[in-house]
Amino acid sequence: MSKDVIIIGAGLSGLACAVTLREQGFEPLLLEASDAPGGRVRTDRRDGFLLDRGFQVLQTWYPEAQRFFDYARLELRPFYPGALVRTQGQLHRVSDIWRRPTRLPEMLVSPVGSLGDKLRLLMLRRRALAGDLQALYARPECEALTLLRELGFSARMIERFFKPFFSGVFFEPGLGVSSRAFEFVFRAFALGDTALPARGMGELPAQLAQQLPRDSIRTGARVERILDQQVVLDTGERLRAGSIVLATEGSETARLLGRSHSAAMAGRGTTCAYFAASAPPIEGPYLVVNGEGRGRINSLLCPSNLSDHYAPRGESLIAVNVHGAEHNPDALETDLRRELIGWFGDQALAWTRLAVYRIPRALPVQAPPVVYPGAVRLRQSDWLWTCGEYRSAPSIHWALHSGRRAAEEIATSLLGSRAGDGIGQPDADPRTRSLPSADS
Repeated sequence: MSKDVIIIGAGLSGLACAVTLREQGFEPLLLEASDAPGGRVRTDRRDGFLLDRGFQVLQTWYPEAQRFFDYARLELRPFYPGALVRTQGQLHRVSDIWRRPTRLPEMLVSPVGSLGDKLRLLMLRRRALAGDLQALYARPECEALTLLRELGFSARMIERFFKPFFSGVFFEPGLGVSSRAFEFVFRAFALGDTALPARGMGELPAQLAQQLPRDSIRTGARVERILDQQVVLDTGERLRAGSIVLATEGSETARLLGRSHSAAMAGRGTTCAYFAASAPPIEGPYLVVNGEGRGRINSLLCPSNLSDHYAPRGESLIAVNVHGAEHNPDALETDLRRELIGWFGDQALAWTRLAVYRIPRALPVQAPPVVYPGAVRLRQSDWLWTCGEYRSAPSIHWALHSGRRAAEEIATSLLGSRAGDGIGQPDADPRTRSLPSADS
């Protein structure tokens, strides 16, 4: 069997690559090791509840998301622009006063930070929005925690807001992430909504997959190795293609390339525990973050407050997020319940545990140095490309961006081949089409 292009991995990056290739007139084949497309962006149905696989959201500002997704069909449900911060035994609202100016008086008296901190938030916003993305990623770089201190934010503001809120974004409790990555995320929060599709995050890959012929995605197809424009499945089946794209997670891409993978590729883990309740512990579309400086909980939300599709009628869905993925589910539930009772009282005793998702490689480590993802080389040889987070940056935007960019490069290459010797023809000496070296 021979195809124009074989894409290994049907996550968002691989799907974006396939959709773009079809727009260019090619018929790619996607090989997905799991039972459905989506990669880490999946939603399970259980007892009438919708359970996203871990805490995931869509930033509506993402330019590539606007390019690929039909927001109206997704029926996006936005969070409040800000958060509820648990500190000093109470919940305090932190608002984006640029978008909620009427909340300014409330913000001025909030114990989350000082008056100077609130003014510095506006300065940080102005800084994060300056220039295009390439300019943002060209700025002098340090760790995000260092940047916040250099900008003059107080220890109270860092500990009660920045660490709990943004550690839930990067899964890095100490904010030892690149200042460039931090400012990119801050820009996304400032320019758009943070939202959930009404029927779960799994609607994102589903919408992309619907644009492809059904037989163009093979699930349960694990790739053992690649060589000489061929893909070898673990069943022994061999498939040939003019071009091959690795759209798998970083460590798997490194394995297929025959390269060692770094600790950064191993990634940061997270755990999400879901509970069913007769009533939500909070009202409104809020994310609650733990600014107490102690406890297992990083953040909490009620997806069913945003969309009633997430829970059966008369019930509520509660998601509790914790750093790391090494937790024993039963022991974790005991610890969380004890902490939740302290937050919300005895109502937490009646909550029913639905599921615990442990995701050991939820995100790659984003410590400095982080380069502009749009300049990361995707082409590994004359027939092999990578896309996704391999040696690049995570996020839905960059996953879609790299998939599209790989497809456009491949289309240019294949169209050039068609104009010359024909598409997908091997060299006279097949040894010239081996995998690229580890130094390439």
